[in-house]
Amino acid sequence: MKKKQIIFIMTDTTRKDILGCYGNKNMITPNLDKLAEEGIKYENAYCSQPVCGPARSAIFTGLSPHTNGVVSNNLALGDNVKTIGQRLSDNNILCGYIGKWHLDGSDYFGNGKCPNGWDKKYWYDMRTYLEELNEEERINSRNPDFSFDENFSETITYGYRCTQKSLEFIKENYDKDFFLVISYDEPHGPSLCPSPYNTMYSDFKFPDNPNFTDNLENKPLMQKLWAGENMNLTENELNKPSKGLALFLGCNSYVDSLIGNVLTQIKELTPDSLIIYTSDHGDMLGSHRLQMKNATVYKEVANIPLIIKGGEINKTITSPASHLDIVPTVLDYMKIPLPKWLDGKSLLPQIYDCKNKINDTVFVQFTRYEVDHDGFGGLQMMRAAVSEKYKLVINLLDTDEFYDLEKDPYEMDNLINNTKYIHERNNLHNVLLNEMNATRDVYRGYQWAVRPWRKDYKPTWTNEGYTRQRENEEYEPRQLDYDTGIEMLTAVRKKTTMDEKK
Repeated sequence: MKKKQIIFIMTDTTRKDILGCYGNKNMITPNLDKLAEEGIKYENAYCSQPVCGPARSAIFTGLSPHTNGVVSNNLALGDNVKTIGQRLSDNNILCGYIGKWHLDGSDYFGNGKCPNGWDKKYWYDMRTYLEELNEEERINSRNPDFSFDENFSETITYGYRCTQKSLEFIKENYDKDFFLVISYDEPHGPSLCPSPYNTMYSDFKFPDNPNFTDNLENKPLMQKLWAGENMNLTENELNKPSKGLALFLGCNSYVDSLIGNVLTQIKELTPDSLIIYTSDHGDMLGSHRLQMKNATVYKEVANIPLIIKGGEINKTITSPASHLDIVPTVLDYMKIPLPKWLDGKSLLPQIYDCKNKINDTVFVQFTRYEVDHDGFGGLQMMRAAVSEKYKLVINLLDTDEFYDLEKDPYEMDNLINNTKYIHERNNLHNVLLNEMNATRDVYRGYQWAVRPWRKDYKPTWTNEGYTRQRENEEYEPRQLDYDTGIEMLTAVRKKTTMDEKK
């Protein structure tokens, strides 16, 4: 009988356009390019929040950050939230997690403790890795310049060690049903990589495009503050070769080579396994005068690569997809009924037949970058809806954004107040508000509806007027109705107040 096996591979901070298969032929990523040829790639896949922890929380729970509790880096998952590892292991499927976790509420490296549902034998987070190193090696492992040291060996890198442990997992379990996560920290800084990768992009700069000179007019104040001194730089100053960029891109090619080693092992031992590749988020790298990532839905940070092998071959999907769709896809593939308490949809019908459309719209959010940092703008309440053609971004305490992605692929022209787009903008706004309600967004309220450009919305104290209780009945008893004390009949119902009873 054919085994049910999934290998989920993730890199950190991989922009879609630093993979050759997404059109940038200057990028040397032959293994992921080949994976795309052998499977399907998504052009409009989005993370749930463009920050490490929150993005990962959605990937491994199937719940939005506002539901699972990880609305910022260094916050832990809610106690009642179950990861895909827990759900699969409870159905007798072996689950191995090798790589960066960033979901235990500890620091960047984690606490070294294997969460429920994952096999302790294969647990290998970044603290586990660092505890293998002596003090000098730890310091070197966080120093980008060590890539050029005569004593540097790739065997010290986290990526190399994750790869070796992944190869061991596949070799030891090729005859079992399993779900294996390989979560690389690379190419995220410090971007350690050996020769020739450490110098192969020394002269690289991105192709010229208008958003390097975005003056951020009619954009959120937060973006101008984020840009800082970059507001005064020219395109040549923003988009130029640099040691840091070269090492980042070199490390991206290096981790592609490590993934290639895994793919070779898969081909030999588990050729029928489903392979899913993605990145947690991207990096602005000077686009829109911005660096790193934060509260924005610009394609450079939120529109992530997503490649899946195991269905149709050499196809491209342009309809939207979300990281939230990964858990239901995995469960569907493993023939486990989908629980009610998930925010995404299974992509499996689309994987097997690309003519099937799963999503019309996907959603991105932001609350805070990291609880340990006072900077990065602090609190930035953002919710966004993205279709194949349009992108609406509600910046609750700032200027909202609306982009026509077909006419403005570089997202330069904020059309939020353009009267020609009232119908399209308001329709997408309605979809977003409905999603916030349906997913029990803890931060929902009239403030998201009553925007300066939305004249037809009138705020009320009752908002939508519904009670929305959680249905997580695989792992906890059915919740009780406040008014009766007995099991609720329906989870979503009109709120009954004491005044209404009188």
